Amino acid sequence: MKFGIKHQETYSRGELILRTLFGALYIALPHFFLLLFVLIGSMFINFIAFWAILFTGKFPEGMFNYQVNVQKWSLRVNARMLNLSDGYPAFGMSGQDDNTLVEIERQESYNRGTVLLRQLFGIIYVLIPHMFCLFFLQIGAAFVRLIAFWVVLFTGNYPKGMHDYMVGVLRWNFRVGMYMSFLTDKYPPFSRSGDEATFE
Repeated sequence: MKFGIKHQETYSRGELILRTLFGALYIALPHFFLLLFVLIGSMFINFIAFWAILFTGKFPEGMFNYQVNVQKWSLRVNARMLNLSDGYPAFGMSGQDDNTLVEIERQESYNRGTVLLRQLFGIIYVLIPHMFCLFFLQIGAAFVRLIAFWVVLFTGNYPKGMHDYMVGVLRWNFRVGMYMSFLTDKYPPFSRSGDEATFE
């Protein structure tokens, strides 16, 4: 898996203010309205994929691609709403973005036992421990986001360490979501690092 948001050399102060004041209206509202329907479809696909993997050991390719594209779209929007990237996020399942990257390799076969285990006990051994850790990281992210806002506003630069922290928290969240959606058999590590994407 590869996951990342490009750290820009400079950030637009105008876009920063516009997103902060009106981002909920012109970014979040239209995107999340459409994503709501896409996510309903994703829930049905997750249900079907569970049975497909359980009986065949394979994740149907079309369904897999749909789920990956949902993750890409979600990241495009999150990157803007968290002020980690400039520009307006592309709409649609096939939308392109040079500033964000999500790559997940479709496995030849999936472990039926771990899929069943996730379905029955995933809340206990995946969600509870990870969400406990992420709760504190999200508190830190709220402070980092606030400080970064003022730094970008006055300097036009997003401190690399702060950017890495925010992207790392998102990466951790996404890895848990991908594991629980059966997109990978690899248990998500308790870490913000790893699986970094590289941008040219």
